[in-house]
This record gives sequence, structure tokens and C-alpha cells, in this order.
Amino acid sequence: MNYDLIIIGSGPGGYVAAIRASQLGLRTAVVERAELGGICLNWGCIPTKSLLKSAQVLEYAKHAENYGIEISEAKPNFTKIIERSRGVSAQMNKGVEYLFKKNNVTLINGFGKLVGNKTVEVTTEEKTETYTANHIILATGSRSRELPNLKQDGKYIIGYREALTLQKQPESMIVVGSGAIGTELAYFYNAIGTKVTLVEYMPTIVPVEDKDVSSQLGRSLKKLKIKVMTKSSVEKVEIENDKCIATISSKGKEIKAEADIVLSAVGIVPNLENIGLENVGIELENGKIKVDDFYKTNIEGIYAIGDIVHGPALAHVASAEGICCVEKIAGKNPSPIDYTNIPGATYTTPEVASVGLTEDAAIEKGYELKIGKFPFRASGKAAAAGNQDGFIKLIFDAKTDLILGAHMVGLNVTEMIAEIVLAKKMGTKAHDIISAIHPHPTMSEAIMEAAAAAYDEVIHI
Repeated sequence: MNYDLIIIGSGPGGYVAAIRASQLGLRTAVVERAELGGICLNWGCIPTKSLLKSAQVLEYAKHAENYGIEISEAKPNFTKIIERSRGVSAQMNKGVEYLFKKNNVTLINGFGKLVGNKTVEVTTEEKTETYTANHIILATGSRSRELPNLKQDGKYIIGYREALTLQKQPESMIVVGSGAIGTELAYFYNAIGTKVTLVEYMPTIVPVEDKDVSSQLGRSLKKLKIKVMTKSSVEKVEIENDKCIATISSKGKEIKAEADIVLSAVGIVPNLENIGLENVGIELENGKIKVDDFYKTNIEGIYAIGDIVHGPALAHVASAEGICCVEKIAGKNPSPIDYTNIPGATYTTPEVASVGLTEDAAIEKGYELKIGKFPFRASGKAAAAGNQDGFIKLIFDAKTDLILGAHMVGLNVTEMIAEIVLAKKMGTKAHDIISAIHPHPTMSEAIMEAAAAAYDEVIHI
């Protein structure tokens, strides 16, 4: 059967691209070997946010007295928390299925493989069939990265997928890697009562973030009784008496640490194996598929998006790439994605959100800076919410007053970062933010105050 477009993979890159392609009049099919929605909907973004919401509700319940509410006892039911998380993922999965039907996207179940520049072979346990298309998009995503000295066995040493479906809550856990995945899961398990040690090789946790944000989140996690070890690495793990005995190298010392489970969260690797790249001669660059500004590979009619190409491995990036790619295929004139204006988010409590250059990166690039910070301890809404950890930090080019970066840590900041993304996109200057009236009392008015602080006009500190 022939299509205008076949997409291999139904994650946030693949399914969004498919729906947009269909809207643009392309006869579209998606090949998927597992659940619709890919890792994000089933094993990543969505189920982890469900777990984190349960942790947040538990935290509120435990500290209800602070809000004048009396609760006799609040305790987690681990099984029900996991069940709820899986239920939310299932709901989102069905949502994608509905959207496919609504937009006349054909779903082809099976493992997709390129066998020609216009041909995809799809294999199931029962049969193998071939399909043709004028255009093919590869959107096969990624999986948990495995370190040679931390081989995942699914029981003692696990990846993020197993962490979302454990049958029993561990009493103790060592989390290796403090990126978004590791930090979020460390926060969740700690919140429900697991003793957590977070091990990070770099000098700070969430190391891609601005140094001030990393320091603040580190303090907040330590306040929650998470043991945070930076400049540290797990050298090996041995299993003794049903326990993990980890050897940790930390700041020149060797430390032994015991835990029920070791969670390896040291990043991801792209799913490029066995999808037929060599059959058509697709070019790789540093372990990922090489594409142009509109995601076309070196082979005519074949494109790649998401975690398998260079760029931030984020769901919203994959979606944006998918839309850009299919609009180009359909003859539209999309603008290339501006990778300097991609927001990042980490959903711990406090949350972390950022976009643009960190302070150090801006200095390295030679900018003269104006920096404004507004602490949530001065925010009426944060005080009323009972969580004043964190701040807003805005970085401006002193010569142009254009915003270079925004770095936020605090309650609900992941919902606030889009204001700065739009401001950067529109070329908004500092005083445009200062003079834009923000509602009071809100967390978001801290953005206005931080901009004002950069120009010595701040009112509330």
C-alpha cells in the first residue's frame, strides 16, 4: 500500500507530525511496535508527572497543619500510586488513538525498517509486510543509557521504566545521575518515604542549569533529607544478601553505600539499531542521524526528528521538529527551529525551568550583562502557598536590553517559563517586561520584579 508519508515511531515527534501531515492533506501512516505515544506518554513525561503529583499531594497532607487543616494521618499506598500513574498513561494513549481516527491517520502495528528510500518493511510475530511512501520520517526515539559498570538487570539495578512500575516500594535507593529524570525520581521516592541518595559526577546537580539554580535545588533537596553527592560516581555495584552494595568514588574517597535498588539515570541513547539505515545509506554524525534545517537526511525523501537527531532530547522539541518537517514536505515555508530558545523543565518541588543562556555561558560569549533576581521569599503568593524556596533570575544584554536567558526555581515555574520563551521570540526588551502589568498576587509577577531588579527599579526587595 502506498502513502504520501510514513512515520516510524509514534512518540511526541511521530504522532504530532502525523496529525499535522494529515491536516495538510497528506495520506499518512504511522508504524509503531509498542504503545501509542512512545516513551513520553507511556514511560516518561506523563507517568512521572502523575507520580510527582501524588508525592506533592502527600506532602501537602503531611503538612496540612501549616494551613490550618487537621489530618490524623497521611501515608502513601505505593500500589495505588503506581496504578494511578499507569491509568493516566493509558488515558493519554487512548487520546492519541482518538486523534489518529479523527485525523484519518493509519496506524500500522509492528516493527518498522527501511528497505529502500521509499519502502518500509513492517514485521510482527505473525507476518512481514511492505509499504511504500513518497516521504518517510524516522522518529524512533531513545532508551535508557546503560553504563558498562552499571548493567541493568531489572531487579537490583534498574532504569527509569522499571522505576515507574516497581511492585514494592524500596526502603532505600541510590539514584545515579541528577538530570531531570534522576532528580524527579529521587524526589518522588524520597517524598513517599524511601531513603534516597543522589549521586552526580558533575560539581552540581541538574548540571545543565544555571549555577544559582543548581545550588538552590541542591539546598532544597537536602532540606527534604535527600543525600546529595556531587563530584561522585558509582564505580561498581555488588549484590549481597538481597542488597546492592555500591562503591562510590567521591572527592578522592571511596565510600560503600547499601540500598535496595540502584536506579541508573545517566541519560539516553538513540534507537538506531535494526531500522535499516545501512540499507539506504543514511549518514550519521557523532552517533545521531545528520539532517538539514528541515530534518531531511542525505537520502531524498527520508527525514529524521526527535532524539535520533542532534538537539535537546525533549518531547516538545520533537513535536516542534515534526511539525516543521511535515510543513516543509507539504510545500509550506516554515521557519527553522531556533534552538537557542528551547525551554527546559524539571518537575521536582521546587520546580526548575529555564531558557536561553546561563550566566556563565553569556559571559563566555562576551556579553556585557544586566542580571536581575527576585526571591520568592518576597512573594506574597509564595508565602500564601507555603513554599518560598527559589527565585527568578533574568539575564539581559546590557547593550540592547534584550533578554539572553531566564532561570527559575520555585513553585509552578514550569508554567511560567513560556512567558520568557515568547518574549525572546518577539524580541522583547527589559522595560517591556517591567511595564507589562502582571496580576497580583501571583508567582508570575516575580518575572516583572526580576526584570526591574536588573535595572535597579525593583519595588518589593
